[in-house]
Amino acid sequence: MTDVLTFSDNPELASELAGAALSLAPAAGGRPLSVKVIGHASGDPQLTAVSIADAVRRTGASVVLVGATKFGRMVAGSLAVQLRIGVLSDVRSLKVDGQRLIGTRAAYAGKFNATVESPVPCIALVPPGAYETLSGRSVPEETATTEAQPKVRRAGAEVHTPSLDLRSARVIVSAGRGFRKKEDLELADKLAHALGGTMGASRPLSSDLGWLGEEHHIGLTGVYVHPDLYLAVGISGQLQHVAGIRDSKVIAAINRDRQAPIFQVVDYGVVGDLYEVIPALLRLLGTA
Repeated sequence: MTDVLTFSDNPELASELAGAALSLAPAAGGRPLSVKVIGHASGDPQLTAVSIADAVRRTGASVVLVGATKFGRMVAGSLAVQLRIGVLSDVRSLKVDGQRLIGTRAAYAGKFNATVESPVPCIALVPPGAYETLSGRSVPEETATTEAQPKVRRAGAEVHTPSLDLRSARVIVSAGRGFRKKEDLELADKLAHALGGTMGASRPLSSDLGWLGEEHHIGLTGVYVHPDLYLAVGISGQLQHVAGIRDSKVIAAINRDRQAPIFQVVDYGVVGDLYEVIPALLRLLGTA
């Protein structure tokens, strides 16, 4: 019997999920833990969920780990409805205790960890960076297929392959709503390069405005990061964003609002206009 199924449309995250599944082995009652990776089968989340549901019924899996990407969240929601089981969202430190799956998730801007649980069978959405990438071990893999027909007809499709991995960045300069227009993001990009880092963003810039791709989105519903230096520029510091940066070694911020919540979690803060502060920093760094 397969105890754990894993699925993610992101190959690296899929490897992390395999590591997460294998970490459950010590709590499997002393018996061998069987893990199977379900390969990405469709660009339609409903059809993918149908395929995974078929695999769950066929194998008798008690836990389904799904990568918490935008696509993965849609798959998990549809899968939960089809199987009539619960979902634990954005969880890490997973463990099995009898007939329950227990995990932790960030609460109150990452100041606390909340313990959540669900009876098995259940689904767990695991965010990027919650587990180390699996190396040196392999698990069985299969491609899920289905003859079901999609309920939504697609007029076209575009394949996007993210070229950015913020989880490995040592320095991140993140942009927020303090930037007045898309073209001004060049300031944040220049500063990031001057510091030898990469540019990230808060949710409004990626999901709402579409100024940057989803791979730049840092936060509870995006990527969890742990750089040596995280610099938030023009970011107010809402709970969902702070939860994604809490593991950074040093957090700094530039914001003209001295009451911005971000200043409650930073190591260093500058109260000022980013349009004045960034050029001054670039001059100090000799890259203006």
